[in-house]
Amino acid sequence: MSTWFITGASRGFGARIAELALANGDNVAATARNHRAVTRRLGDHPNLLPLPLDVTDETQATTAAAAAIERFGRIDVLLNNAGYGLLGAVEEATAAEVEALYRTNVFGLLNVTRAILPHMRAQRSGRILNISSIGGYRAGPGFGVYCSTKFAVEALSEALHAELAPLGIYVTVVEPGYFRTDFLDSSSLAASPARIADYDQTAGAVRTHAADLNHEQPGDPDRLAKVLVDFATAANPPVRLPLGSDTVAAIEAKHVSDAAILAEWRAVSVSTDFAQPGPVGT
Repeated sequence: MSTWFITGASRGFGARIAELALANGDNVAATARNHRAVTRRLGDHPNLLPLPLDVTDETQATTAAAAAIERFGRIDVLLNNAGYGLLGAVEEATAAEVEALYRTNVFGLLNVTRAILPHMRAQRSGRILNISSIGGYRAGPGFGVYCSTKFAVEALSEALHAELAPLGIYVTVVEPGYFRTDFLDSSSLAASPARIADYDQTAGAVRTHAADLNHEQPGDPDRLAKVLVDFATAANPPVRLPLGSDTVAAIEAKHVSDAAILAEWRAVSVSTDFAQPGPVGT
């Protein structure tokens, strides 16, 4: 039996993974800004601990972690799932919109991770699953600011993976593509109200595409939930886990594109090193 601590557990991936973990007999500390929404979604269960948590509140994160430890005695899996998107060109996003997005997607993840890690370090075991995105590996028009938060999650996860592995704690950043959840609904995806006509063919087109794609995404969220619940006990977990054929295609395309850049610009790239001394006598 494992004990999960899940943020954003009232809907989407978080709720599905909590449901499946409970069905498997695991303990689940399920958090959300409105913990009553967790109970409405997951019902009453002897292994469920609904907790209020706004991830942007560091004190509340510490309190929630302590409550989970008091109830279950340990935390084996931290699923950093809470987050939301922002749609619009980079220039269209206001400073307030950008700061709010970072407070949840980056600083919130850090708040919760710092609250949980002392307990995992004390037990010398644990898994941390950080939900990123296809946009955490490659950015595109219309999602630039959102992707930048997920790029930050990728960097933090890579560093944590290296820092914590010697302590028996394994960190993986999970990179879902487009899955048929409510992510593209207004409840999970904010849109910058500012519209600049010069971006109509790029970020503006993405706004339209996102609306058309909503609830037509190729990924099955129930399959993702099963993969992650099984993955939580997998041996030798990798630092990143791409999920969805669209994520795999995007990663492969970026590798090809970056390889082409290196091939074309290699001489310039390596020319900035200090000149190496030649052999003695030359």
